[in-house]
Amino acid sequence: MNPNLIEVAQVFFKLGCFAFGGPAAHIAMMEDEIIEKRKWMTREYFLDLIGTTNLIPGPNSTEMTMHCGYERAGKAGLFVAGISFIFPATIITAILAYLYVKYGKLPEVEPFMYGIKPAVLAIIASAILKLSKKALKSTELIILGILVLVVSLLGVNEIVALLAAGILGMLYFYMKSKARTNLNTFSPLLLFLGINTTIAKISTLKLFLIFLKVGAILYGSGYVLFAYLDAELVTRGLLTRAELIDAIAMGQFTPGPVLSTSTFIGYQLNGFTGALVATTGIFLPSFLFVLILNPFIPRMRKSTILRYFLDSVNVAAVAVMFAVLLVMARDTLIDWQSIVIALIATILIFRTKIGPIWTIIMGVFLGFILSDFIK
Repeated sequence: MNPNLIEVAQVFFKLGCFAFGGPAAHIAMMEDEIIEKRKWMTREYFLDLIGTTNLIPGPNSTEMTMHCGYERAGKAGLFVAGISFIFPATIITAILAYLYVKYGKLPEVEPFMYGIKPAVLAIIASAILKLSKKALKSTELIILGILVLVVSLLGVNEIVALLAAGILGMLYFYMKSKARTNLNTFSPLLLFLGINTTIAKISTLKLFLIFLKVGAILYGSGYVLFAYLDAELVTRGLLTRAELIDAIAMGQFTPGPVLSTSTFIGYQLNGFTGALVATTGIFLPSFLFVLILNPFIPRMRKSTILRYFLDSVNVAAVAVMFAVLLVMARDTLIDWQSIVIALIATILIFRTKIGPIWTIIMGVFLGFILSDFIK
């Protein structure tokens, strides 16, 4: 078997077991594993992958695993990376769904999860610092990044901010450069999968098509996923809102992509078969998007005007990560316990050689101990 393929499976399975904290944290942990430790690609190209991934539907961090797997081991690597990253969360969520259906309530996991978010803040901050050194290539890009940060904190949709930054930067740098060479015809930047199917009455097929549709058009965080699933499931009477809230909570509690929520909901609606088809449906579009988009990224770098677009989007992506970090810090650092965990994690990440995974484990341990002081 291809040794690169084995390496891809090992790396992303490990990340799938420990990657808590949402897409920004997942990407930060990937940066450590792929750029710092293994040097699979340059940090600049990793930034290109982040920028382009942010512009297509689907779970950003999961699609990043697919891009990285593709770069390391070709098309087979794309599928191995994605499946390896998704698999742990899917299994954990399926077990939790079984317990939920059998006993009617969620397991008590809050004490174990309490310390993870403060620890994750340091991991994200470290990745932002490293990526910004490559992204901030000029004064103009710094200004563009600050603008994106401000509008993101004001609540502007991240996709709108990224696209606007890309177009604005592309036009500005093109006019500044006064390029003499002829520009190539634009390559397609985005592929949108439109689904307008009459859903069959067969429950498993109906479930598959619902989650396929959501996976094909979903942008944004777990809160956006809640809105999509509320419209698709609650309004159709397939699920109560309380059950949906519990499912989203489980997606937040488990490592890996929050879209593992689909496994939980699928099991609730149709047992093991439902969990399988819901999980397949919601992640399938991401595999297709990455498979089609990845070969275009090096070509985009070779085109002058698209290179300007990528540089601008990359700066915007780092700014959006920074905005996420600030919002997470505001919501997380609410007591002395969380501040202590965050400070210890910062020292570990910036002053020692301890990696993100051990920092996460430290956060779980300290969170469990210190949560007893919270009343």
